Amino acid sequence: MIQEFRLPDLGENIEGGDVVQIHVGKGDKVEEEQILLEVETDKATIEVPSPFQGIVKDVHINAGQQAQVGQLILTIDSEGSSDARPAEKEESPKEKPAPEKSEPAQVESATKENKPGEAPSTAQPASPAKPSAPAAPVSDRPKMIAPASPTVRRFAREIGVDIHAVPGTGPGGRISSEDVKRYSRDLNSRRTQSSGAGVTIGQFAPPMPDFSKWGDVEKESMSNIRKSTAASMAQAWNTIPHVTQHDKADITELEKLRKSFASRAEEQGAKLTVTAILIKIAAAALKRFPNFNTSIDVGNNEIIFKKFYHIGVAVDTERGLLVPVVRNADRKNMIELAAEVGELAQKARNKKLSLEEMQGGTFTITNLGGIGGTSFTPIVNWPEVAILGVSRTQNEPTIVDDKLESRMMLPLSLSYDHRIIDGADAARFLRWICTALEQPFMIALEG
Repeated sequence: MIQEFRLPDLGENIEGGDVVQIHVGKGDKVEEEQILLEVETDKATIEVPSPFQGIVKDVHINAGQQAQVGQLILTIDSEGSSDARPAEKEESPKEKPAPEKSEPAQVESATKENKPGEAPSTAQPASPAKPSAPAAPVSDRPKMIAPASPTVRRFAREIGVDIHAVPGTGPGGRISSEDVKRYSRDLNSRRTQSSGAGVTIGQFAPPMPDFSKWGDVEKESMSNIRKSTAASMAQAWNTIPHVTQHDKADITELEKLRKSFASRAEEQGAKLTVTAILIKIAAAALKRFPNFNTSIDVGNNEIIFKKFYHIGVAVDTERGLLVPVVRNADRKNMIELAAEVGELAQKARNKKLSLEEMQGGTFTITNLGGIGGTSFTPIVNWPEVAILGVSRTQNEPTIVDDKLESRMMLPLSLSYDHRIIDGADAARFLRWICTALEQPFMIALEG
């Protein structure tokens, strides 16, 4: 039986991506769960597996092209692989038609019923034996998907409106283009009244001059990750009133302890870094200063206090900045955190991060110490309310007990949302982190 393999749902609000690599060709035999292709979306490269086995009859897309959810990717002859299960064919020939009918239904359910903008169907395949890996998160998202068509979603995204914040006036709360326009007008009106200006940063861009008049130029299309980063940073900068607080921590004694325990961490496959230590300290600080572990729901005039501590760690990759999330950092020891950070960073650089591994963060750490610099002003990763920047450690002359000594000083930069965090609270939060670095026993005592 010839079956059509169409690009399945890749995640909430993802309508497609760039095909990075196709792992099969015409005539190849594929097995269930075998990776067929890799698709780069806004933030991750997703491996798409096959929901059934068979022989590839035709490939309908090439690497480098864009693919949309529901687009035909391959046609596969499922009967061409019957030799892979001779016992089933010979011993129970009457049972063969059943899977032939059910398997296409699974593919159809995953591709047609769960397109962006449509609620996942309750007729989704119930058997856990043959799931499509990228489509698995669909069952976790029903309450989060806004009732709007892909066209309305695209329109909202193009004008910079969060579709989930738009109140729908259609049947069952369905959102129309007019609803999006009305919400956008109201939002811009509120921004204009509060800022005294009519232009929203990042929403409108003036036309570019013709640079070729002055010399040679070269143009390069932005990658999906770069486009997503640009949009996210513009949204964060436009939405959040940023303030940055700077401080320094004396980590002379901590560095001695870190080096003395480094071999123990290596025995467990981990590299004990300052970042791993900071994750543990940050989780403890968030418990002590709960305002830093919140999000602001402007639409409902509410502050959302989170009772979990998921720390994002910015990773520099050749494709751009990615932020995988270390979950439940407060429940893990430093060696466990170090191992997880190393694993996530490796996956980020190898294009193996899943979307779920970059979602749900409550606080972010970005470390530029390996590159250099004395301080910087990181942009808060919305909808979080604070981010900690780490610069390069330097030996500095410092007065200790009335004596001049050379001490290892770690510069820290805390950017925060001034709508929820006051300057004094930010100074206390950052000083608490510095003190925890300078007196590691404090984490056991107070963390």
